[in-house]
Amino acid sequence: MIKKIILVTSILFVFILGGCSSDMDDSKETAGQSEENNVEDVYVPVQEYTGEGYKLDNGEETGRIANENREVVEKAVKRFFKEEYKTEVTVHHIVGNVDGATVFVESIGKPHFYTYAIIPIDVKNEEILEDNVWSQEWQIEDAIIAGIYGLILEEKFNNLTNLISEVTEKHNLVGINSEAIPIGANRFSNEFYFVSIRDESPFIPIIESYLEDPNRSEEEWSEMININDVNPESIRISVNLYMEVANAKPNEKTIEMLKTSIEETDNLPKGMYGLSIHDNNINKRKAVGSKKNSVRIDNLIKN
Repeated sequence: MIKKIILVTSILFVFILGGCSSDMDDSKETAGQSEENNVEDVYVPVQEYTGEGYKLDNGEETGRIANENREVVEKAVKRFFKEEYKTEVTVHHIVGNVDGATVFVESIGKPHFYTYAIIPIDVKNEEILEDNVWSQEWQIEDAIIAGIYGLILEEKFNNLTNLISEVTEKHNLVGINSEAIPIGANRFSNEFYFVSIRDESPFIPIIESYLEDPNRSEEEWSEMININDVNPESIRISVNLYMEVANAKPNEKTIEMLKTSIEETDNLPKGMYGLSIHDNNINKRKAVGSKKNSVRIDNLIKN
């Protein structure tokens, strides 16, 4: 598996922490006081969360500079994606990090995906370094792969969305607010789930083809990927649901029912599923719902 370079100062992970990891602890000490003692400051009902309040470490000043120069930032980031990836994007949130700003974007058209780029800022001179836009290694490529995977299996992903919609209606659950989807930069995603790539190696020719011509049809992409040869463990499908009502607690019975529904339903996307149900609140600073009372089922393989 191709190793990804992780830049600590621009760590995003965001919804994946809520959906796939049991290591996330939202009661981390902050300024001598736990976040759980400041629920009114940190948590908001998931239905109300639009990404407002999301923060990266030491990004206050750079965030201010970037958003005061939003037109410049947008122009530079759009140019970066057009020149480097032949992709047009819409810019959503711009969040300051220690050395610049992290810019969350959404691709226009198909394949559809969410990702981000980083634009450096000279804080002393309050200058946007327009020509130095970059992103973490394989971050954008993973998003492209996930978007193509979602396009090839569009019908199956629609089936998954419909299945989850039925579950949410029956069990008083919701997904995230649609306005908050971009803040996750979670590749191929919607309000209920996101898709990430655990092993890029089988898909490297796809990236090369995309950089030659990203405007291929679903049929053309399908001819390049033999889905039967794809190891389900190389594709991660993370499902994150929330209790619809304030103070309602997630329960094991509901998540077991969701697991059974996925196992017993045909014509769903191949992959390794991670299922999580959280209470009604989401941490607005981290954009995660994971807490001590969250319930999870991990590593559910669907062939």
